[in-house]
Amino acid sequence: MAYNIADLFEHAVDLVPDRVAVVCGERRLTFAQLEQRTNQLAHHFTANGLGAGSHIGVYSRNSIEALETMLAAYKVRAVPININFRYVPKELRYIFDNADLAGLVHERRYSATVAQVRPDFPELRQVLVVEDGTDEDYTGYGGVEYESVLADQPTERDFPARSGDDLYLLYTGGTTGMPKGVMWRHEDVWRVLGGGIDFMTGERMLDEWQQARAGAESGGLVRLPAAPFIHGAAQWASFGNLFACSPVVFVPQFDAHEVWRAIERERVNVLAIVGDAMARPLIEAYHEGSYDASSLVAISSSAALFSRSVQHQYLDALPNVVITDSIGSSETGFSGIGVIARDVEQTGGPRVNADASTVVIRDDRSFAPPGEIGWLARTGHVPLGYYKDEEKSRSVFVEIDGKRYVVPGDYARIEDDGTVTMLGRGSVSINTGGEKVFPEEVEAALKSHPDVFDALVVGVPDDRLGQRVAAVVQPRAGAVPRLAELDAHVRAWIAGYKVPRSLWLVAQVTRSPSGKPDYTWAKRHTRTHEPTDVRDPSWRETAIEPS
Repeated sequence: MAYNIADLFEHAVDLVPDRVAVVCGERRLTFAQLEQRTNQLAHHFTANGLGAGSHIGVYSRNSIEALETMLAAYKVRAVPININFRYVPKELRYIFDNADLAGLVHERRYSATVAQVRPDFPELRQVLVVEDGTDEDYTGYGGVEYESVLADQPTERDFPARSGDDLYLLYTGGTTGMPKGVMWRHEDVWRVLGGGIDFMTGERMLDEWQQARAGAESGGLVRLPAAPFIHGAAQWASFGNLFACSPVVFVPQFDAHEVWRAIERERVNVLAIVGDAMARPLIEAYHEGSYDASSLVAISSSAALFSRSVQHQYLDALPNVVITDSIGSSETGFSGIGVIARDVEQTGGPRVNADASTVVIRDDRSFAPPGEIGWLARTGHVPLGYYKDEEKSRSVFVEIDGKRYVVPGDYARIEDDGTVTMLGRGSVSINTGGEKVFPEEVEAALKSHPDVFDALVVGVPDDRLGQRVAAVVQPRAGAVPRLAELDAHVRAWIAGYKVPRSLWLVAQVTRSPSGKPDYTWAKRHTRTHEPTDVRDPSWRETAIEPS
């Protein structure tokens, strides 16, 4: 059997060719139309020397062409590479070099950035440009208009056999440092992210056609992944739906009102979001616009903090919608899911039901008992490692009792009932006077205050404590929260040693396009700006640098 992304898509095409597969704005394609266009693009790739093992960059916002590029690449056993559309030339050079790009598909709006980088990479043999309504010039570096290359290519599906061992490569956005490429076998990533194992029941698909047959019979669910397609969560929300013969709806770039308009227009059943960065503006836009959300049956959040106060807003506004929060990462895939209920007390990060593949380990790689904080680890279907980084791979992919585990660096705790509570990334945890503080827990407490729109929490130098807890806060319009009132508020949620001792107010908290926190930016801001307010007025940062 070939548990391969391209094969799984083609099974759906064969069963429901006339069903709508993808919608973006006014454009929509059936499964047969999407198949035809991806076949044409795949033939163009092979005609230009891009085949098995070739790395093809996808530098685009959410679009039908981005989806087509990935599927076409998999059809010829090539490897698409997700590229953050916010990258500046220096970052683009890094990804072009690290990912060994041989081809590139990009939206026309990014032509000026590509033009600065392309001359440094003569091995980049083919650049296709997707029209997006802008007038950027791409002729100077040999860009070719995307649609023009499809017309002359055959539509047949006549590609060599593929394998479940083919490579899926996902560059992590990360919370610190430059991204790394996580290498997965197609079968493994499908099992943990694409529906090969049912997220709710843990049941495995028995063959490569079962997912498509079930979707063809049931009619499937219309899904809208709100995150950028450069993010693994959006890719797999899309792929999983297509494998199940179900439509995917895109908005080009996250806009809360446009998401609700698309939900109303396309009768979306499942909305996939990434934590508070999307959840909060969405629920506020919902109330502002009085949108018809009666088609929604589920809202699923993953990969970032979905705070309790925001969850309650959804429970109030959409009482008939099932709301879930799941944990996972580029390195682990899906690690557990929890259904949000009003009457469940929760502090810290998501508390989820996890399968037997997910455990918590100590520093010495022994297994932590319930109640003890340790490192989240997962076995079974896990990645091969990091692309071109054997040292990092050895530190994250380890062997315990004869089994291979991935330990991506997230703190967690197994509860007495067997559920798992995610606490936060170890690289951003704060050690204050010997106590460990997890930023997400403090951020959730801060964001429950009515004057706080967004917040990031970091550690800053302290002569006595080593580090003190600091908050970088984006207030709501017209609000100017003071540290004393935030202090009084959050003490109802968290212990005193976790309470921020210094505060920076900013016009906007910086996050990645997918909504993940940018702690590097937050730390830099605390180093280069005086705090707005401090608990001890005599205290000042020990390392204030000029702005």
